Amino acid sequence: MQFKHPELLWALLLLLIPILIHLFQLRKFKKTPFTNVKLLQKVISESRKSNTLKKWLLLFTRLAIYACIIVSFAQPFFAKKTALQQQETIIYLDDSFSMQAKTNGSTLLESAVQDVLKALPSNDEISVFTNEKVFRNVTIKDIKNDLLKLKYSSKQLNLNEASLKARTLLSDRNNTLSNVVLISDFQGNILKKEIDSNLYFVQKRVNKIKNVAIDSVFIEDVIDDNFQLAVNLTSNITVESIPVSLYNDEKLIAKTAAKFSKSNSSKIIFTIPANRTIKGILKIEDEGLSYDNTFYFNIEETEKIRVTSISGDDTNHNYLKRIYTGDEFIFNSTTLKTLNYSSIEDQNLIVINELSSIPNSLYAVLKSFYDNGGSIVLIPSINPDLASYNRFASTLTPINYGSRITEERNITNISFNHLLYKNVFTSKVTNFQYPKVSSYYNTNSRLPKVLSFENNAPFLLGNNRMYFFTAAISKENSNFKNSPLIVPTFYNIGKNSLALPALYQVMGNTINVDIPVSIEKDNILKVTKNDYEFIPEQQSFSNRVNLAFKDTPSVDGIYEVKKDDETIKTISFNHSREESNLIYSNMQEIAPNSSKSSVKELFRVLNANNAINELWKWFVIGALLFACLEILIQKIIK
Repeated sequence: MQFKHPELLWALLLLLIPILIHLFQLRKFKKTPFTNVKLLQKVISESRKSNTLKKWLLLFTRLAIYACIIVSFAQPFFAKKTALQQQETIIYLDDSFSMQAKTNGSTLLESAVQDVLKALPSNDEISVFTNEKVFRNVTIKDIKNDLLKLKYSSKQLNLNEASLKARTLLSDRNNTLSNVVLISDFQGNILKKEIDSNLYFVQKRVNKIKNVAIDSVFIEDVIDDNFQLAVNLTSNITVESIPVSLYNDEKLIAKTAAKFSKSNSSKIIFTIPANRTIKGILKIEDEGLSYDNTFYFNIEETEKIRVTSISGDDTNHNYLKRIYTGDEFIFNSTTLKTLNYSSIEDQNLIVINELSSIPNSLYAVLKSFYDNGGSIVLIPSINPDLASYNRFASTLTPINYGSRITEERNITNISFNHLLYKNVFTSKVTNFQYPKVSSYYNTNSRLPKVLSFENNAPFLLGNNRMYFFTAAISKENSNFKNSPLIVPTFYNIGKNSLALPALYQVMGNTINVDIPVSIEKDNILKVTKNDYEFIPEQQSFSNRVNLAFKDTPSVDGIYEVKKDDETIKTISFNHSREESNLIYSNMQEIAPNSSKSSVKELFRVLNANNAINELWKWFVIGALLFACLEILIQKIIK
């Protein structure tokens, strides 16, 4: 038992006074002779015994009355040690997309907000934070409307992040007990560390929910000037099929049904025109989460690819002019003497076409061009300056041209799985009119072989943005120009030199997007969607502007990049689909002592643990009972 005012207990020492008076009170009795006092003496003796008992009983009851009154003023109580500490409550409300799941007609977030409003007194001071918002040292009635209007966030704090953020809201007062309450559905990805002792959990979840999500979109293939648009869908439980609609802005252009495999995934294909601007919106309808039912992407008209061929004379470009035609390419041929070095950075593909040597000034510019995303093809001459070739090639990748071999070789081996020939052949060709060379150079490189001779020595090496021939293809050394292979080889090298722009961006991380436009020093690019406009971080280069998106935008959709009032590019943003799986952690197993099924139950337990059982009323009642007992003693004992 503890006392609120223990100093008043010193007053109990005053109870010694009546005890001492009772024990040491002195009475003098006068003797009076009488003839026959035997019977009288007996009556007097019995009267004295009864009087002594009555006095002792009255002394006890009066002492008890005074003691109860003194103790009641000291305000005794029973309580745990934590009940005497100052309390502060911090609540984390998970407002991530997974809290859109519905139960009993309301979402998990709506249910959690209502539970908090009902469980806590309206005037108690608390701190509340969500994945993006913070309400510090407020009362429930002050933030009631803010909580009811909470919007879902694409961000989700894991357990470690939520715990750290809660610590920043703790007061610096000593002897303060902090109760951190985390209200979430606690998906599997939220648990990142061991659980702290001062954390309490309320798990909001649904027992069973079907959720289908549009996971990703990409261009799988290009056939006859049409894009094969692949759409991946996922489901958390077994689903037979679900309709998928494709819109161009607000116009429905295609619709199909996605059928799911045993792995609860589906892939569907839409065929759409390649040279057409599309503001794509994919939509599905299901009873699960709503944020992952819409997916945005955009396809813009393909830019013409800029190709420049550099050779020693003007007669070595004719075959390239027939391949790089004006409907898809902007082809420029030049000799080394007439080359405008400043124009190289504006190209997508540079063909070094049988130069006898590569001067230092050229390969320095080409190195910068390659580092900025350009593609390069090197075709050696019959008798090149191998030192300059190797000096240039080594700046791009480990490759070395060795000795010249003057033996006629047929080009017999084709890497059908290589990017250049992926969709060229309907089947693997094993017998065709092989092109041949009269001489070639040994090479030492780890680059994959695209075309090889009959002895497995490489004729064309390369991958992605760099390609190296090992032999001259002029008519003096080879008939490769007359081979059917020359068109798909150079055409696909050219097409791959300008990668298709990303169909969409996933929010949540820093996103960098290059905009192919030059702007003046004081100009800026703006990003807009309807009435919403913001200015991202941007860095200007000679032929492009790099935009960096960090915390903006927060809403998914298709945005326009504008220079003044001119729209120069569109960018689609989508939320990450990480929360679509709806895989919950079992908090009753992870934290059985600090996890409850409802906010009301949790705060009932916390209040019970911190309750103070006051006893002063019982001592007042005791004083009244002893007073009644004194009255009975006065009346019963004569």
